[in-house]
Amino acid sequence: MANEGILLGMGNPLLDISAVVPEEFLKKYDVKPNNAILAEDKHLPMYDELANEYDVEFIAGGATQNSIKVAQWMLQIPGATSYMGSIGKDKFGEEMKKNCKQAGVNVHYYEDETAPTGTCAVCVLGGERSLIANLSAANCYKTEHLKQPENWALVEKAKYYYIAGFFLTVSPESIQLVAAHAAANNKVFTMNLSAPFICEFFKDAQEKALPYVDYVFGNETEARTFARVHGWEDGKVKLFPVILLPKEKLVDTNGAGDAFVGGFLSQLVKEKPIEDCVKAGCYAANVIIQRSGCTYPEKPDFE
Repeated sequence: MANEGILLGMGNPLLDISAVVPEEFLKKYDVKPNNAILAEDKHLPMYDELANEYDVEFIAGGATQNSIKVAQWMLQIPGATSYMGSIGKDKFGEEMKKNCKQAGVNVHYYEDETAPTGTCAVCVLGGERSLIANLSAANCYKTEHLKQPENWALVEKAKYYYIAGFFLTVSPESIQLVAAHAAANNKVFTMNLSAPFICEFFKDAQEKALPYVDYVFGNETEARTFARVHGWEDGKVKLFPVILLPKEKLVDTNGAGDAFVGGFLSQLVKEKPIEDCVKAGCYAANVIIQRSGCTYPEKPDFE
């Protein structure tokens, strides 16, 4: 039975600034459709332009935080999930805290005094999303925060861990500490490939974490990039059907992969077979792509 604090996530909390944009907007900022990148200097004016020129929604996001919130929603047990990451001491940070607490997640943020809360531009075109993350405070997470007794207690309490690959760019040392604890105590450690650039440019940090990983998540593009970088051939593949959705019901794909992970983890912590975990992942993703951003109704109706 899933109990309080069973699942812990660590990652980059970002406030999503989401809007439907024309193709010219993507071209202007040299953004590829359906991709995820870190913001460079050329992207920085994009955030104000989105907020000022487009009909935007602000949603508490970041890959790991999305997955943890979805798992929490699927479990419906207050405080079943915990989350750590770094935010700024500002109104976006306060918004994030409020949003996550309302979602029932036990959040222990590190609050950085020098950088603003991280943001992610979510540019939606034809239902597909492109993500440009300006990590800012999310980039400032310190291992010292993880080691504080009240925070390490969350690590000790959890039996399952989930960290998106994006956190490899911020605190690989924190990942190693949690991974080693999981291995030493026969707990379940899971990660996500997260984006092609992680597999290519953070290969060494990723390789250090992989021996500890029990489940690795990734979409087709990420998996192909990972295989190419590591010189892997195809192994044994098992296909599971997804829930088909008519095109007109698709609102946007933002958070679809995160939701799949959240749904999957909600059943994994209940020690359900992998078929049930995948089914729950598909259910959660199906719900999320029919809504704007990584949001969901009050209660799941997953059987």
